[in-house]
Amino acid sequence: MADTKQVDAEKDVRPEEAPSAEVEAPRASLGSYRNPYVQCVMLGFVCFMCPGLWNAVNGLGGAGQVSCDLWLPVAWLLNISTGTIHNKIGSKATLVIGTLGYPLYISSYLASNLHARIMLPYAPGIDNFSIAAGAVLGVCAGLLWTAQGSLMLAYPTESEKGRFIGIFWIVFNLGGVIGSAIAFGQNFNSTTNSVSNGTYIAFVVLTCSGAIFALLLVNPNNMYRTDGTKVAPVRHPTWTAEISGLGLALWTDPMIILLFPLFLASNWFYTWQFNDYNGVLFTIRTRSLNGMIYWASQMFGSIMIGAVLDWPRLSRRVRAAIGWVWLLVFVMVTHGWAYHYQKGYTRESLAEPSFTRIDFSTSGYAGYIWLYIFLDFVSDSMWQTAAYWFMGAMSNDPAKLAYFTGFYKSMQSAGAAGIWRADAVLLPFMNIFASTWALLGAGLICAAPVLWLRIKNHTELEDEAL
Repeated sequence: MADTKQVDAEKDVRPEEAPSAEVEAPRASLGSYRNPYVQCVMLGFVCFMCPGLWNAVNGLGGAGQVSCDLWLPVAWLLNISTGTIHNKIGSKATLVIGTLGYPLYISSYLASNLHARIMLPYAPGIDNFSIAAGAVLGVCAGLLWTAQGSLMLAYPTESEKGRFIGIFWIVFNLGGVIGSAIAFGQNFNSTTNSVSNGTYIAFVVLTCSGAIFALLLVNPNNMYRTDGTKVAPVRHPTWTAEISGLGLALWTDPMIILLFPLFLASNWFYTWQFNDYNGVLFTIRTRSLNGMIYWASQMFGSIMIGAVLDWPRLSRRVRAAIGWVWLLVFVMVTHGWAYHYQKGYTRESLAEPSFTRIDFSTSGYAGYIWLYIFLDFVSDSMWQTAAYWFMGAMSNDPAKLAYFTGFYKSMQSAGAAGIWRADAVLLPFMNIFASTWALLGAGLICAAPVLWLRIKNHTELEDEAL
């Protein structure tokens, strides 16, 4: 009886295992639309049109407004763990719903420009529409990124995960590049230091197309990996089972908790980079240009770290260690460089009449933009690619990965909300910078035991599902 139960359990854990004829048949059609690489690119285009363009707007500092205090991160405050919802309704439905909040939220910026704001005592400068749109986006963003992370980590084989993450990151960040290019062209001759209405209108139209790309994706239950193995179908259990499964994911894999500081840091750095560096030092057209270069450099950073993490001549544990060391070196070097600039200005010094914003035509601009490029390499593309790879090395099961990515986005959102609020209450620039540097270092230190003890050269059967 015990042996029978063991066999049944293994069948439940590995639903992708099937007779060889059923596995081999789809391999002949891997060049078709169902190819996992094609679907990864399509997934990238969904995020290109929604969070990619949203990144372009927010990368201007304060969402392109004159004051960075005008943007309260309501969206991140409500971006909670959504793995439970994902496993109940499925990846495709979760992704489609997740796209809908982005055009709504960007339209709130347009509405704020077109109409007088209803001033709220607890959030000066933000009207009711902006707060409501931010709340909706918070839920939608959590859904979108949970579905995205689950699919991106479930489709590749174990030797391809870094490559798939890199491909996705390239396509996704094209949204930021093109969005910033639009902002640069629209605001090239602007003297108001805020984004024009035409820019916001263009972004609203483009983000609406994200749902169309999501609808065109193949049902994940019909997907096969490049080695012919079937992607484990997402289960649709009861809500009670899913809620208990969230706790079970922590209980059965508690070392994921050690990655929480690394998750917390993964959007923390945006506040200093976007608001307290790009947002306060540069003219609006230069901020747009900086954003275009920033998102373009992400594509190279993700390819670099992805290649290291998928290096075929080395074992997976060795690759994880090399990736960790690489991140540590980049964090220390780039933030040491950033400290050199940060110690030269404060909130008070920027308010002095003698302060002049830096334009791309200003002498010395090259040093500032090179720092921005290298900060992007380590703090965003490399950091987030590595975070996804670490999670992907712990399991191949979409349901379990949905929980992991849900934890990731929740911690990421909580950190982003906290530090954006600290910036809104005018915490000194140096304090925000120091917290960014310290949290990145702490995240790597806490992650080290996970890489050493939890990541194996091959994902074992018991790691496939809860």
